[in-house]
Amino acid sequence: MLGLAALYFGWGSPLYVAGHSIITLHMTQMVFAYFAAVPLFILALPKPLVQSVMDTWQRKAEWTYRIIMNPIIGLITFNALFSFYHIPVVFDEVMQAPVLHSLYQGALFASAWLMWWHMLSPLPSGYKLPDLRRIVYIFANGILITPACAMIIFAGSPLYETYTNPAVWSEVMAYCLPPGTSPPTSMMNDGTGTMSFLDAHSDQQLAGVVMKISQELVYVTTIGYVFKQWLAKEQPKEGEWTISDIPTDADRLK
Repeated sequence: MLGLAALYFGWGSPLYVAGHSIITLHMTQMVFAYFAAVPLFILALPKPLVQSVMDTWQRKAEWTYRIIMNPIIGLITFNALFSFYHIPVVFDEVMQAPVLHSLYQGALFASAWLMWWHMLSPLPSGYKLPDLRRIVYIFANGILITPACAMIIFAGSPLYETYTNPAVWSEVMAYCLPPGTSPPTSMMNDGTGTMSFLDAHSDQQLAGVVMKISQELVYVTTIGYVFKQWLAKEQPKEGEWTISDIPTDADRLK
């Protein structure tokens, strides 16, 4: 239920429309969809059923399993798609093409699953990273997403025509409204309308900060989750002897 709620805030709530006028809200959508909904869905999976499906897949098509489930694929694919999406010309083009935008969202969502799968390792068996490598993997994800966030934060001027060009903004907003409806200009974040709380440049900088801080908080929480799993595995099981349990010669003399 938490995963569905996070996905709703990412893709289906009023944030979706507002995110076409305020890039900070657009980034907030992405945090909900790819950094909250996906890990929650993975943690909620029925493990016996998923284990059976994964075992069948590995047995019948091992080469596709090894390629797709390789941790490098998830690491590179999601961060590459995320960074490419935020190149200004790509962003504006995708936002003006509803079908392309939906396909790109789907690709980001699928690649986020691959990335989070290796960070969370939800199944007890199968191809997965050792605990120390999982922590390194999380750090690597944090590093690879940084250039896109830095570009958005430190750009000297607004990068995206979607939020600065009235003609482009109107075309993008038209896809969110009933056919034949013209979006009111007061919804544009031009510093004067009802949707304006920051100028376009400050809004863009805040969007980058929101994404980077949110991502860091989620990844730090995930590292704590991995450490907890690691410690649980290192603790001796009930009835299992450790070195300190083995009687010494002094104990025998007593």
